[in-house]
This record gives sequence, C-alpha cells and structure tokens, in this order.
Amino acid sequence: MLSSKNLMRTALRAQRTYATSVAKFTGQKNANGHYTVNIIEGDGIGIEISKAVKDIYKAAKVPIDWDPVDVTPSLVDGRTTLPAETVKRINKNKIALKGPLATPVGKGHQSLNLTLRKTFNLFANVRPCKSIVGYETPYSNVDTVLIRENTEGEYAGIEHTVVPGVVQSIKLITRDASQRVARYAFEYARSIGKKKVLVVHKATLMKYGDGLFLESVSQVGQEFPDIEVVTEIIDNTCLRMVQDPAPYKDVVMVMPNLYGDIMSDLSSGLIGGLGLTPSGNMGDDVSIFEAVHGSAPDIAGKGLANPTALLLSSVMMLRHMSLNSYADKIEKAVLDTIASGPENRTGDLKGTATTQSFTDAVISRL
Repeated sequence: MLSSKNLMRTALRAQRTYATSVAKFTGQKNANGHYTVNIIEGDGIGIEISKAVKDIYKAAKVPIDWDPVDVTPSLVDGRTTLPAETVKRINKNKIALKGPLATPVGKGHQSLNLTLRKTFNLFANVRPCKSIVGYETPYSNVDTVLIRENTEGEYAGIEHTVVPGVVQSIKLITRDASQRVARYAFEYARSIGKKKVLVVHKATLMKYGDGLFLESVSQVGQEFPDIEVVTEIIDNTCLRMVQDPAPYKDVVMVMPNLYGDIMSDLSSGLIGGLGLTPSGNMGDDVSIFEAVHGSAPDIAGKGLANPTALLLSSVMMLRHMSLNSYADKIEKAVLDTIASGPENRTGDLKGTATTQSFTDAVISRL
C-alpha cells in the first residue's frame, strides 16, 4: 500500500502532467542560424534514402545542419544500450531523423527501434496515412491519423517461463502513460482541426488493462470540451477500415501499443504500403521521425530504394519544428513527382525510376 507521502507525490506528478503541453520542439539554433538535426542513416537501403533526403534538403535550402550519429548497440548488464555520445547529442539537439534499422530475430540485442523509444521516452507514435494522387490503389479516399502509445502494453518486455512449455507475457497499462498519450492525441486533433478522438480498445475482454486505457482517455477528454470522445472495439475497426476508410478521416485514432502497431500497418496498406507512410515518435524532450519500412538488404546498393517514406517523415519533422514553408515545398515536390508518371516512380510503385532519378525529379520540382 502507498504511504500518504507517496500518494501526495503521485498526485502532484499527475497535476504537473495535466498542466503541461506535451511534445513541443525546444531545440535551439546553432551559430550558423540553423537547427542541428541528428540523422541515423540506418542499415541496408538506409544509406541511399538518407542521401536522397540530404540532397533534396540542400537544394531546398532548408536551415538544417545534419549531425550523423552511430547507434551501434552494446550489452550492458544484459540490456541493449546506445553509445553514450549518441544519447548526449540527440538529447542536446532534441530532434532526429532515422532510416530503417535491422531488427535481430530471437536472442541477442533488443530491437534498436524499441531501444530508441525507451532511451528517449518516445511515448507517442504518430502515423498519418493519406491516399497519394496519381498512384492508384483499391482505396482512393484514405486520410487517417493514428496515434499509438509507444512505451508499454505487450511491448513492455515483461515475460517469463512459468514451467517448460508455458510462457507468460505481461501487458502493462498505466494511468500515467495512457493519459499522456491521450493528451497528445487531443492536442494533435485540435492542431489539425479534427473534432473527434476515437479510442480503439478491447475492454470487453481485457476489462482491467484496456479498461484503464479507455477510462484514462475519457478523463483527459474532459479537458477538451471542443473535441468529442468516441470508442470502438479493435476488431470492428479493422473490419470497417478495410470496407470503407472514408469515415475515419474525421477522427484522430488513439490506442494501446500492440493495436497501434497492427493498425498502422493496415492503414499503410490501404495507400500502397510502408514505402509511402511517414511516422514520428514523440517525446516530451526528444522526437525522432522515421521510415517504418524495413532495411531491404536484398536491394541495398542497387539504386532501387524508394525514399518517399523517409522524405515524408522529414516533412512531419519540419512541421514539428515550425519550418512549415519548407515542409510544404518538399511535400508538394515529392507528391507531384509521384503523380507525374511511372518514369518518375520507383519499382515498388510500379515505376522505372532509380533512387537517384527520383531524387533528381523531386529537386527539379522545388
């Protein structure tokens, strides 16, 4: 049982959380009048698509100085740990752009993506998905925004063997984390003019865990009387989304970690795949924007990679930094290039362009 002193501390922490606007960029300009942004180029095709972003930013004269950092992990007391110098530099600059990192299968190092989220307390993953004009899919009316709690749920990493052949994995849901991601979802909805926050859950079965998440979002929603809180069970959301995604353009969806992981990929599939989907991981101090597709080692170095996802993630980053005019210019150039025809689209989009020719086509449209 908590002592009265501990209960008071918990209440004060909650009060401070309610009073603070979350995930605002606080980076400072350097001596050149530019912002320093750390870049994690990644594995496989990461080198090529990161170069494409840097070339386009140079042509667009974006006031950013890139600072590459190494995220080669080490095991410290059995925990996957990033280089101390890298952590120091990202904490200083408050912002990073990340290419794809290979995830080890089975034993060994923990996923570097998960390590980054834990190291910098990146509590919300933001994934917008919007149909691309000029690239046809079975759906032409997709315009969704999904916000995923990024630190706990089934991904908290709490599991053990009860007896041989029986494994128990703990789904961790806390009020603090749930309210924090909820508050970000409401603030995000307000910032883009959406009037509803949709809570996706399975509280019908996980009455305590998902029930607490649902209750937490509803409580935070009372602070935002201009935004309606609606709810939906996860399986129903999946069904309705693939039947007709149009109704979801009016809401910002928020959900626990595992559901968000699944639903964000489902949404990406509606617009043509992960190669077209931007993503941002938001923290109170640091935010990291990333391409969520894989490192594709089979095509690395062949000039076949599509840099669109990383480019659009960097556009999200620029808007987070309030560099909106540069974001608009680059986004328009990218989308106009894709819409211009298969000669300017990479192979994953049924085109014939190389990574370099796609990059050149974007630059020509700046």
